[in-house]
Amino acid sequence: MIALVDETKIKRTLASHGPVRRRPRAVLERWLARVGEDVSPAEPVASLEARIAALLGTPAALFFPSGTMAQQVALRVHAERSGRWTFAAHPYTHLDNWEDQGYAAVHGLRFRPVGDRNELMRLADLEAVGEPLAAVVWELPQRDLGGVLPSWDDLVAQVGFARSRGAAAHVDGARLWESQPFYGKDFAEIAGLFDSVYVSLYKGLQGVRGAVLAADQTLIAEAAVWRRRLGGAIPDAWPLAVAALEGLESLLPRMPEFHAHARALATAINRDGVAYAYPDPPQAGMFHVHLPAPKAAVERAAADLVADKGVQLFLRVRSSPDPRRCSFEVSVGENGMDFAAEEVVTLLHELLERAV
Repeated sequence: MIALVDETKIKRTLASHGPVRRRPRAVLERWLARVGEDVSPAEPVASLEARIAALLGTPAALFFPSGTMAQQVALRVHAERSGRWTFAAHPYTHLDNWEDQGYAAVHGLRFRPVGDRNELMRLADLEAVGEPLAAVVWELPQRDLGGVLPSWDDLVAQVGFARSRGAAAHVDGARLWESQPFYGKDFAEIAGLFDSVYVSLYKGLQGVRGAVLAADQTLIAEAAVWRRRLGGAIPDAWPLAVAALEGLESLLPRMPEFHAHARALATAINRDGVAYAYPDPPQAGMFHVHLPAPKAAVERAAADLVADKGVQLFLRVRSSPDPRRCSFEVSVGENGMDFAAEEVVTLLHELLERAV
């Protein structure tokens, strides 16, 4: 049985989406500082779409109430354009692992896993795919592997190969904002590799919910039709847009700072040795912490740590094929900046001492 955490006792959290900075009053106060008295309900959404199109260097962009809808619509449009109904992606793609195969149930698309589940997708893996593809999806970074990223040259080569086979290139950029420091290129150059780009308004930007799909004007016009069919053309999306605009202004410029702190945390953890942070060093402001303790024991210990000290280290624990081990994700944002590297190491020792 999972140990339940009493969120009312959480005073500090290492988790980027922990409840401390997401309590409704705090969020509403940030919104009030941004919304003028004469702003219309449509204005924040239009401003958000224009801002993200400019950042990504695309002709157009379209707000969606969820990333799930945005990505499925993008793949649906690519499939209808090509007459092909199979897309390829890493076996850990969010589309397959976290969305109840909505691509198939709603759109009739087929998923072709490519490559080793525990390694990044390679060019050779794509070359081994024999069937024609509507699109290839790259998740930047690959979250379920700890936030690893392909090198720029590998990425360019893979996209080029996919296009040579008639497949569109789509990026799952839920954490694209966090990936930019690794590549050292502006967002427009990264996005320019792809035919369609999804970015989250929730992850690194700490928005309430929502996503934006960016592409050429024709694709966005087709996507808008599917957004309406799926109920995503909501008339009062301004709260989601306002939260995202606030994140673009206050958090996007800090992504290099968050990335550097993630590296400092991982270095301290690996130097100490009681746990293991991977990748080493982190590539996208996030990493996984691997613990020498069973999942259930760590969950109980974490709940005790919250109850006794008000400190939360993670939102959930990931199981391992080895029942003696487990892991959790660290994604550094404002919450993570409150924790010095040495303190995180001390907390990990305490967590493991409690996990007996």
